[in-house]
Formats: sequence, C-alpha cells, structure tokens
Amino acid sequence: MLIQVPNVLTKEQVAKCRQVMDQADWVDGRTTAGAQAASVKKNGQLPDSPQSRELGDMVLEALGRSPLFVSAAVPLRVLPPMFNRYGEGQFFGAHIDGAVRHIGPGMRLRTDLSCTLFLAEPEEYDGGELVIEDVFGTKSVKLPAGDMVVYPSTSVHHVTPVTRGYRVASFFWLQSLIRDDSARRILFDLDQSIQTLTVDRGHDDPTVVKLTGIYHNLLRQWAET
Repeated sequence: MLIQVPNVLTKEQVAKCRQVMDQADWVDGRTTAGAQAASVKKNGQLPDSPQSRELGDMVLEALGRSPLFVSAAVPLRVLPPMFNRYGEGQFFGAHIDGAVRHIGPGMRLRTDLSCTLFLAEPEEYDGGELVIEDVFGTKSVKLPAGDMVVYPSTSVHHVTPVTRGYRVASFFWLQSLIRDDSARRILFDLDQSIQTLTVDRGHDDPTVVKLTGIYHNLLRQWAET
C-alpha cells in the first residue's frame, strides 16, 4: 500500500527546516545505509545535532496531528526523522531498506513502512523522483514541499539522479502495530469508510457503531505490541 499524505508540514515549517539545512555542514549519506544500499547511494545527510533533533521532533508532532497518516500506518514506533539532500549528479540506486534499525541501547525497530517527507518544491529541482516498485506496480513520486509518501519497506525503490538544483527531504521508518501490509490495507479502507459514514450519519448511527466495533476487533486480533 502506497499512501500520499498531504500537508504534513506547513509552508512555514518547511521554511524553518530549509533554514537549518541551508546552514548545516552535510555528511556522506552512506553512513546510515547497509552494505548493499551504500554501494548505490550518493547523497548528503544532515548530521545529528540539537538543531536536527528539533526538526525531527517537529515532524513527529505533525505526524501525530495527521489522521490520514495514523489511519494508514497504525504506528507503534517511529524512528527519529533524518534529513537528506541530493545535488546535481547525486542519486540512490535500486535497493530495499534494512529490516531492522537500532533506536537506542538494546532497542530495535522492525521497518514495516518507509516515509519520505518532501522539503523542496518540484520546480526547484530536476530529476530526484522517488520510484517505488511493489505489488501496486511502479510509482514515480515527486510531491510538493510538506507532503509525504508512505510505502512498504519491502519495496524495491530508488531516487533518480538530480540534474538541477537540490532535492531535500526528511526520511524515516516506522514499525506498525499491523505487520502484514494486506491487513493494514483492510483496516485503512475500513477506517476511511467509517470516517465518511460518520460525517453523513453521525457517531451514534447503528451502522457506524457496528463498523467501528468490527474495526477495533480486527485491530485487537492483528495488532502486535
């Protein structure tokens, strides 16, 4: 399941990210890649700092306010967001994200979903499309600044070479309460239908109440905590 989440960050928040990133000293992006991914990765990454952690916290707070993101991801744990930049000639070849990420001493996160939050407008750069291959086919993604795409971490994906300007983004992974992508899709479709019915009929409508119960019973059956 591939979901585009619009307006995760406001334009003002995007501008704040860009201000910090424009003043930063970038490091080689291969530092966070596995052996296979590192061999096909050429970009820059924002180093860990109080400023980058502040931006990451801003992204996490924004995600918590996005009903669409919560509905699609059903998040259990989210890796602190990181930030990258692709200049002219830089790219990320075909790869699959590593299955497990370390999030602290003795703590690990299973990467169920990968997230890219775009921080540059499409007209600011040429190339730099995120191309994702999965059961839904091949999708080329290049979104407005502040918008995000969420997709299975099992997907083969790549970033095409940038030929003009800079492509800047935040990227991170999350572990979902629902490990199976097809089950997560069922819950997402059901939740979206419930939300639509609620607008039309209200929370007390018997059909809305029944479907909400079905949603939570499925969540109770499938959730891994």
